[in-house]
Amino acid sequence: MKKKVSKSVRKKPGVIIVMLMICFLAFIGGNRAYATTTDNNTTNTNTVNDNKNTTKNEDSNVNGNLGPLQFSLNTDKNKGGLSASLQMLLVLTIISLAPSILIMVTSFTRIIIVLHFVRSALGTQTTPPNQILIGLALFLTLFIMSPIFTKVNTEAIQPLSQGKITQQEAYDKGVAPLRTFMLKQIHEKDLKLFMDIAQIKKVDNVDQIPITVIIPSFIIGELKKAFIIGFLIYIPFIVIDMVVASTLMSMGMMMLPPTMISMPFKILLFIIADGWNLIIGELVKTFY
Repeated sequence: MKKKVSKSVRKKPGVIIVMLMICFLAFIGGNRAYATTTDNNTTNTNTVNDNKNTTKNEDSNVNGNLGPLQFSLNTDKNKGGLSASLQMLLVLTIISLAPSILIMVTSFTRIIIVLHFVRSALGTQTTPPNQILIGLALFLTLFIMSPIFTKVNTEAIQPLSQGKITQQEAYDKGVAPLRTFMLKQIHEKDLKLFMDIAQIKKVDNVDQIPITVIIPSFIIGELKKAFIIGFLIYIPFIVIDMVVASTLMSMGMMMLPPTMISMPFKILLFIIADGWNLIIGELVKTFY
């Protein structure tokens, strides 16, 4: 038994050493295989990512977009953008001022004031309504101003749209018919008033008078003429009110409002005299 034990003990160190060497070699081989696999996976991942980035770049180049929030700004090398901007600004300015221009430099002011005087003289309060009076005044204005608007379109707007004249020439030719119309309606006293305010002493002809002086002179003249016409319209209706009031007082009916009795008589008088035809016809003739 002693001999067998001693032999097995002697053989164990060599066996252990061989087994350790085998394990060490196996460990080194496994690490190399793991490193190789990891490198291959990393390389494949980088290749896939590069392919995706290349595809995205190609798609962005094809679509012409370099990013989600991108805009381009052209500097307009031909320098034509400024003129277009000025034209747009001019159109927007004219559109915003169109109501004031229509009211103040045409026959609209005189017509609408006279129509309101007619309604007040009849005592009907809101009949005809404001919409009817404004619409009637607007169409009468278009009727009176149509030759002037046609002339402005023929001499200024059409040549400008066709490029035959400049903007300054179009402005001068477009304002000229309106100046002529307003000067025919202006009183010399009103024109002299604003010329004195503007410190304009003397002019050789009316073409030298600025438009900023003509427009307020024209408006004051229109207000004056409209009030004179309104006063003349009031006279027959005031007579009816006086007759009705004196009759009611003589009958002792002082608590009865005279306007309640006089209004039907005023409407009857207006209908018999064909008031709308008479007033509108004479009003339009004041501009010729």
